[in-house]
Amino acid sequence: MDMRIRFPGGKRVNATYKGFTIKTDQPTESDGEGSAPTPFDLFLASIGTCSGFYVLSFCQARNIPTEKITLVLKAERNEETKTIAKIAIEILLPEEFPEKYTDQLVRVAEKCTVKKNLENPPLFEIYTKRETKTE
Repeated sequence: MDMRIRFPGGKRVNATYKGFTIKTDQPTESDGEGSAPTPFDLFLASIGTCSGFYVLSFCQARNIPTEKITLVLKAERNEETKTIAKIAIEILLPEEFPEKYTDQLVRVAEKCTVKKNLENPPLFEIYTKRETKTE
């Protein structure tokens, strides 16, 4: 599972993975152009959209309309460490959502694989390697 990271200019950093280019930038106050989400924005979005996928799949399997369902991700920062201390995901349901599924919906959203990887984080190994020129 290789992902290629490149630097297209300015403070932009792009990742190419599975045929997609994922673009990031920094906000203008950090000398970026604000042309794309920051890597950290994508980190938070991956948690929210992953949970959303599980909610969507649950509802689709039961023919429950999803147009009025919204997930709201709230991140609370630890001011001392400048890291995220808590992430809360609120699932906003319409009046007509079947009450019998509300607890199951929470359990399903908790199955998010991004969340599971944060709970059991991988080891990180960062190193350098010189590319050899081939002629």
